Amino acid sequence: MEQEKHYRHEMKFQIAYGDYLAMRARLRTIMTADPHTSADGLYRIRSIYFDNIDDKALREKNNGAPKREKFRIRYYNDDFTFITLEKKMKIDNLCLKYDARITEEECRKLLAGDRSWMKEHPSELVRELYAKMNYQRIKPRVLVSYVREPYIYRAGNVRVTFDSEVRTTLYQQEFLTEHVDDVSATDTPQDRILEVKYDRFLPEIIQDIIQVPGIRQQAFSKYGACRRFG
Repeated sequence: MEQEKHYRHEMKFQIAYGDYLAMRARLRTIMTADPHTSADGLYRIRSIYFDNIDDKALREKNNGAPKREKFRIRYYNDDFTFITLEKKMKIDNLCLKYDARITEEECRKLLAGDRSWMKEHPSELVRELYAKMNYQRIKPRVLVSYVREPYIYRAGNVRVTFDSEVRTTLYQQEFLTEHVDDVSATDTPQDRILEVKYDRFLPEIIQDIIQVPGIRQQAFSKYGACRRFG
């Protein structure tokens, strides 16, 4: 691929609101807020996930396949001037992500079914998606939205995020719109999805903070949650 990348460890937990508040207070004493957030320390993420007609990505996730990949288009705070195409690969609890910038015009062409521009695109990732849209028949399936509160810690290249308000557009196939009609994708919208990503080691001080009685690591999938309705 175009970028030198390496797999990172990834852990996920679903935590109650009270545990989130306590954990966040402790993390803030040692971690710093991501500089890309707004004044409230948050940003909204919207991702258009791809899958094929047989729901390959969804089935692999639900079946716990140890090795899998999925494509998505992502933008932040409803800003269409910065859009990325991403490919996320997972092997058990290790993850690897490749990304490439695409323009709003290119994105709208893709969503409208015009793939002609992709074949000779300078990005290898765009060309790979073009090929897989042809021979694997993958296509945009659902819009996944949520609010993220991210923190970073330099040692170990640690990133801790709290995600909330996970929402889905159900059967709607209109993407990249100014107004999004969506509904909650979870039965407990007040909960937070805690994600911890790091390189080779997780500093002990962070390990101690995230060890909350009663929570357990789980393979929560926002894409899976947002496909629960179809």
